[in-house]
Amino acid sequence: MREFTEQELVRREKLNGLKELGLDPFGESFKRDSYASELKEKYQDVEHDKFEEMTDTATVAGRIMFIRKMGKASFFTIKDKTGPIQIYISINDVGEETYSLFKTADIGDIVGVHGKVMKTRTGEVTIKCLKYTHLVKALKPLPEKFHGLTDIEERYRRRYVDLIMNDESRKVAFMRPKIIRCIQNFLDKQGFVEVETPILTTLLTGASARPFITHHNTQDLDMYLRIALELNLKRLLVGGMERVYEIGRTFRNEGMDPQHNPEFTLMELYQAYSDLEGMMDLTENMYKTIANEICGKTTFHYLGHDIDLSGNWKRISMTDAIKEKTGIDFKEITDLDECLKLASEHGIELEEHERQFGHIVNKFFEKYVEETLIEPTFLYGHPIEISPLTKKDKNDPRFTERFELFISGHECANAYTELNDPIDQLERFEAQLKEKEMGNDEANDIDMDFIEALEYGMPPAGGIGYGIDRMIMLFTEQESIRDVILFPTMKPINKD
Repeated sequence: MREFTEQELVRREKLNGLKELGLDPFGESFKRDSYASELKEKYQDVEHDKFEEMTDTATVAGRIMFIRKMGKASFFTIKDKTGPIQIYISINDVGEETYSLFKTADIGDIVGVHGKVMKTRTGEVTIKCLKYTHLVKALKPLPEKFHGLTDIEERYRRRYVDLIMNDESRKVAFMRPKIIRCIQNFLDKQGFVEVETPILTTLLTGASARPFITHHNTQDLDMYLRIALELNLKRLLVGGMERVYEIGRTFRNEGMDPQHNPEFTLMELYQAYSDLEGMMDLTENMYKTIANEICGKTTFHYLGHDIDLSGNWKRISMTDAIKEKTGIDFKEITDLDECLKLASEHGIELEEHERQFGHIVNKFFEKYVEETLIEPTFLYGHPIEISPLTKKDKNDPRFTERFELFISGHECANAYTELNDPIDQLERFEAQLKEKEMGNDEANDIDMDFIEALEYGMPPAGGIGYGIDRMIMLFTEQESIRDVILFPTMKPINKD
């Protein structure tokens, strides 16, 4: 049987008291005409004495966050979605019955207030209550004001309490949709169309990742939750839509850390008749647009570094970046045995399926370069073995026309000059199958319908995928992906 604390029992007694007064403890609809921040902004420059000759009124609603009861008059603060505002309530203004009702209120209750706008002698915009309405009785007390939810795990589990107590969490929660709306507006103005594609799929394609597997009962069919958006969007290029994008939930059955959540928001876009350079230009312009229009600044403190988004972003090949750090130039090395020897000499361990030129190059990059890419950097020229959906480099077919955007040592976007050769694409899929047989459980399946689509002809195109959560981490200056996802994946609480 559930046990209640002393405070919870007192609140339940007050709930019964409200019922005895004929009031619904959980309220009814309430019409308000003002929000806290709007009132503060509107009246912040009005002198205290001017309010004596003003008759402005406002009706607000929100959660009680502070009460200072003083006999026949009291102050309390309510908080709506825009922030807090102070209320002055007096028995002389609302009457004995209403004032008695107010005195039963607890911090956490939700109330409505109609009154005259005023300003205290200390200069705080305040509403002088003329009508007080009980709306909702809170049966659980809020955490202590100055500390809120200090347990980080509890903040994520009880996000609703975190949003009540933590102004920074509220700021991020409201900023996230503004950033996404800015992205949509930016792309819409450039002729892109937002679309929706299936979350359930029968093939593992579009990225290298372990999937979540589910089952369709009617069809008696195992299915995957999508790990990427790519192939369906490229089918739309074949169909003539030319510029498409999708912002949607994607699922990868992998570990959790400050940069990864098993379900996350991915945006992929594809632009016919574009290429890698076009994707770099679009990305840089989009980030700068968000910075200026939503944040009003171009410098952000992100993962321990001050990141400046202004100016021209660095562009460097993977092999040149490795050469800068190690002196090894993989462009000049063609012998696999030499690559394997270098890996051994540098303490790089390889799985069986990784004993290939491209995987070795990537291992060197991950060990010596990745964490050093602090300022926005387009790193291009990935080996073909780790880029199964990308066009080959015309000058060196061991590499591809692909880039990743790195900021503060972490990948933020992944772009290709898209592979539209169905013969080459089938060979890449077949190579992925061989890797799967060698133990790579992140290798792609063969999607023959996509091969058939390419055989109808897909225009040359650029494509890119963005981790929306990481993008929002940058613009809201958060350290963990869990701080920008309202309800991150959490382990169940052990109740034993």
